[in-house]
Amino acid sequence: MRILYVALDQRVPGTTGGAVHVAAVAEGLAALGHDVDVLTGAGVGPFPAGARWHPLEPAFGLRYLRMLRAPEVQAFAVRVQAEIIIERYYNFGGEGMQAARATGALGVLEVNAPVVDYPGSAKGRLDRALLVQPMRRWRDWQCRSAGLIVTPTAAILPDFVPRDRILELEWGADTDRFHPNATGPLPFARPADGLVAVFAGAFRVWHGAINLVRAVRSLRERRRTDLTAVLIGDGPELARVRAEASGVPGITFTGAVPHDRMPACLAAADIGVAPFDLEAHPPMQLAFYWSPLKIFEYMAAGLPVVAPAIDRLSAIVRSGEQGLLYDSNAPGALAACLERLLDDASLRTRLGACARARVISEFSWTAHCQHLDRAFRRAVEARTDSCVS
Repeated sequence: MRILYVALDQRVPGTTGGAVHVAAVAEGLAALGHDVDVLTGAGVGPFPAGARWHPLEPAFGLRYLRMLRAPEVQAFAVRVQAEIIIERYYNFGGEGMQAARATGALGVLEVNAPVVDYPGSAKGRLDRALLVQPMRRWRDWQCRSAGLIVTPTAAILPDFVPRDRILELEWGADTDRFHPNATGPLPFARPADGLVAVFAGAFRVWHGAINLVRAVRSLRERRRTDLTAVLIGDGPELARVRAEASGVPGITFTGAVPHDRMPACLAAADIGVAPFDLEAHPPMQLAFYWSPLKIFEYMAAGLPVVAPAIDRLSAIVRSGEQGLLYDSNAPGALAACLERLLDDASLRTRLGACARARVISEFSWTAHCQHLDRAFRRAVEARTDSCVS
């Protein structure tokens, strides 16, 4: 099938989860034999192989002006005779769904953030103050225009969306690139003795990197010097997390690292930590809607995962099987999980091996794209059948 992927607010290649997602899906669908064109921003370095990549960014580089590119997107869809148009959802987007409507292509909306407003949302209050609620109406239009919506959880979609038009699907990991024996240059020095716990993320407040720093401090205060922590990434919380780590030995910040160097970074670690803090991000009242790229890549690297015992994470990482999950409301629970893994090498080995086996069978990008392929074919067949009848 001829697929047009519209992801104007991303830059590929890039270090963010969104950029990795776009590249993996485009490559994966092309590997399955689809004819894939991608409209997206150009990152640093060459575009990935497989799909055909076409640089196109929002007007003036501003995401909320994406719709100004709608004529160009539609003209491109006509030129390549797109049968399916995938669009990464954004409140002020919709250019892909407009092009799908105009050309008769199947519109696929990829939703990774809430469409509905969470309780107390400032945006929701503003929308209601405008009386006609233009933002909600536009979001609803995008959902109604989509023949298929792909999302990690239906809890972030409007109730009116029919269940048969929703594909709940987790993100994944490249299990060929991420594996326990990956090598390459490292942005940190591994200590001669002891273990390394790694955090990789965009340093947003709900990613909870500060909780890992506090856990390491707690262990150091009890003279557990056999664990060091490496925090990889950049973002708005980095300065605050660095300040929290001041005076705590054994904590390294690497800054952002190109994604093609991440396999070696994770293979050089012993424990993967994802200390999410749902209370720090009000939209999480709806549900834990992130599909945690870091966790899938930890698992692919053969690392036991340490994360809070929250909805969906408990289904991805079974505590005692692929990692250890803790009660985020219990003081010292994260540090206790780390200490348990420090003291039990056989447990670390077993959890890490089970984590890799599970991500290969269930959470690889290959499996993700195979699910998409089947869903696309079903949706196209259903449209054909409805036209015939």
